[in-house]
Amino acid sequence: MHNIGCGKNNVPTIYIRVSMNEKSIYNREYTGDDTIPAFVTFCIEQYKNHKGISGAEAMQVLADTGVIEYLAEHYDALHLERGKWILNDIDRLVESKALLK
Repeated sequence: MHNIGCGKNNVPTIYIRVSMNEKSIYNREYTGDDTIPAFVTFCIEQYKNHKGISGAEAMQVLADTGVIEYLAEHYDALHLERGKWILNDIDRLVESKALLK
């Protein structure tokens, strides 16, 4: 979902907002570069296939554990890694968040 709002110096700015069940999962200023959203989408799809769950279930798990935000914030380092390594990292994060509950 793209929203238009006012950014710096009252310049109209497009924001990318991903939400599920009325909860905002990812909300960032859109800079015209789809690299990070595409990477996060790729990771969600890979996690869905890895776990054999639906896309909605994958989104719920990754949103509830803060993994989507983690993937976006650490894109610079993560996108250089192999897919299997990223999935192992995601599994580790999800498991550690589950233990804290």
